[in-house]
Amino acid sequence: MVACGPGSSPDSPSAPSPSASSSHRPDPASEAPAPSDRSTTTMDIQVTLDSRRVDATLNDSPAARDLAGLLPLTLDLQDFHGTERVADLPRRLQTSGAPEPVAATVGDIAYYAPWGNLALFCRDGPAASADLLVLGHLDVGAEQLGPAKHITIEAAS
Repeated sequence: MVACGPGSSPDSPSAPSPSASSSHRPDPASEAPAPSDRSTTTMDIQVTLDSRRVDATLNDSPAARDLAGLLPLTLDLQDFHGTERVADLPRRLQTSGAPEPVAATVGDIAYYAPWGNLALFCRDGPAASADLLVLGHLDVGAEQLGPAKHITIEAAS
């Protein structure tokens, strides 16, 4: 397995990957029809990875709007199996009305609903899972995202 980039550490948790496919599906009553793409409407946000500014956007999903309501956030990132940098959020996000699942790609900002954490993908993720909601995208490569230790997310000014 190739790590996210230089400086990646084996300090990943021993639990199964939060982006791994799961047989758990959200309650059908909380699901709403949504497009299968990554949502065409976006919200600009200001992101700083380890004191370096990167361009980023959030999609217009309910979970992404809920994350935007928590801003500003500064979070410590940890490696998760060389594929993601993960951080705990102050509270769980709204997941009803989520778009159809898509597989995460490098730079995606995602929310893993069962654990309530934020995941930043420094490698392409596994197959799409209803438990993993893509919230947006960072315009950054694996070489910068892989070793990142801190992220600050703010509303665009």
